[in-house]
Amino acid sequence: MAAEMSGNRPLVSIIVPSYNQGRFIRRTLESILSQDYRPLEVIVIDGASTDETVSILQEFSSHPELQWVSEPDRGVVEAVNKGFARARGEIGGIQSSDDFYLPGAIRAGVEALQADPALAFVFGDVAKVDAEGRELSRTQLAPFSLERVLAMDNCWIPQPSTFFRMERARALGGWREEVPYAADTDLWLRMALDAPARKLDRLLAQRSMHEAQRDTQGARIARDYGRMLEDLMPRLDASGRGRLARAGKLLMTARYDPPRGEWARVALRWRTLCACPKLARRYPLPSLVPGGNALRSALSHGARRLGLR
Repeated sequence: MAAEMSGNRPLVSIIVPSYNQGRFIRRTLESILSQDYRPLEVIVIDGASTDETVSILQEFSSHPELQWVSEPDRGVVEAVNKGFARARGEIGGIQSSDDFYLPGAIRAGVEALQADPALAFVFGDVAKVDAEGRELSRTQLAPFSLERVLAMDNCWIPQPSTFFRMERARALGGWREEVPYAADTDLWLRMALDAPARKLDRLLAQRSMHEAQRDTQGARIARDYGRMLEDLMPRLDASGRGRLARAGKLLMTARYDPPRGEWARVALRWRTLCACPKLARRYPLPSLVPGGNALRSALSHGARRLGLR
């Protein structure tokens, strides 16, 4: 679909899936509409929220760059794909209704994509904030490589700070219903298997941490991440990344849905090493023995008490 232009600037479409995030969505919209980049369109797809979301959207209705709809849907995947169907832009972003862009974010994303037409997407660092907007921490992500992402080696692709080429996303079918808790990562990896991507050394967005966010669904995240990798495995095997991807699946389980009991956790570490031995540097020897970490801690404490350390 042809992009709308202002001079040589491509139209940017920001899709905002929304459901009962009324306490955040005003700030989300303000963070988009206050950006120093134009032309811009903002597409809010709300799943028939029952809180104050709709009344807030109505307050913004006179803004010419905003369009919104509030109707029942099957969840965030359908909402994002509805946004893809409406979007007219050449470059896109997907911003959750409880996350926020920082000043200059859209301009930075567009300039990076325009500077290198081969790039499928770019992303930057994010700050984690609490429900009141107080900063908790910041990422310092490593330069992008598919290997780093699969190995969970200080490289992941934050949805709030990612800008991508709409044509590529549409060609790949957008988000997939089969992996709702890993749909963003699934799209980024499918894009990255076809074209390069780049991490920008800049803080671009804020990510809210609160009790209602999807990141609290650890078991579902691990499940869908595993399904995603299984679906991609033929291509990952063909590119020589299959062993790393299989280990990455286990690493995601260890992070989001770890087994109970020391023996089970140690067994998971061994399975990860068997899948990809080059990850051995991640696991000091005591971590590969049941009770090993506790023993190392006890010995270290004893040595300090004896003045040996």
